[in-house]
Amino acid sequence: MVGSAILRRLAARGNVELITRTHTELDLTDQAAVRAFMQAERPNAVILAAAKVGGIHANNTYPADFIYQNLMIQNNVINQAHAVGVERLLFLGSSCIYPRAAAQPMREDALLTGPLEPTNEPYAIAKIAGIKLCESHNRQYGVDYRSVMPTNLFGPGDNFHPENSHVLPALLRRFDDAARAGEKEVVVWGSGTPRREFLYVDDMAEASLFVMDLPKTIYEANTQPMLSHINVGTGEDISIAELVEAVARITGFSGRIAYDNSRPDGTMRKLMDVSRLAAMGWKAQTPFDDALQATYRWYLYNKDSRRT
Repeated sequence: MVGSAILRRLAARGNVELITRTHTELDLTDQAAVRAFMQAERPNAVILAAAKVGGIHANNTYPADFIYQNLMIQNNVINQAHAVGVERLLFLGSSCIYPRAAAQPMREDALLTGPLEPTNEPYAIAKIAGIKLCESHNRQYGVDYRSVMPTNLFGPGDNFHPENSHVLPALLRRFDDAARAGEKEVVVWGSGTPRREFLYVDDMAEASLFVMDLPKTIYEANTQPMLSHINVGTGEDISIAELVEAVARITGFSGRIAYDNSRPDGTMRKLMDVSRLAAMGWKAQTPFDDALQATYRWYLYNKDSRRT
């Protein structure tokens, strides 16, 4: 999802030679394959948006897959990029790197200050390792490898799988199905009280390229060698119940909404402190309702395809 959005933005510039491979063409967990790719293409810059991602159910069900595959992707791409002389690299992480009980909104310096949320700890540890791998390359080799930590992303290209998707696309699919089937009730996992921040994927693409393009002097002036990652979000959050109401309204579902309190809520609040990025001159532009409508339109157009 986010990789495709970044590609659209780069293609629109018209002065960039894009080097891409699909997952079927290049398995990033395969060290030999990644080495061969880097040796053959020798890119000037790398944006690492690839990852194995999913919601609470997927993280709980496949913890070994989440930590292994993400570690392998990061290690292979970052190490082999350096091996062929790549000086600029951008690594995309996740807001789940922060402790479960981190003060809200979560500042970059909350990293490694407490226990992680158990439901996604393996994924979070992999992403923390990616940040530190970038920082370690900067310190040892003098390259310019940067990291951005997005909040919950959504938009065109999202994963709408009924079990393994994140909360927003999962709700869109569930409520659309219920509205079309004339169901009288939809059951939502958890209590509805946790609060989440959501960022439209096109805004994340803009933020990624903004950070990638920053002069090194500005980036280093706003970061530290061992605290170099930058939060990306809107700085605003809503409750899951508020999200559910918005999804029900957009999909036309008029039945009863019930909450299953036996299901996990996950972290009760995950709001990013985005003051560091704001000080450098970037702020999210797309209103949430507009982004939700655009995402739903994309889903309706593509829901019969293999992408959903």
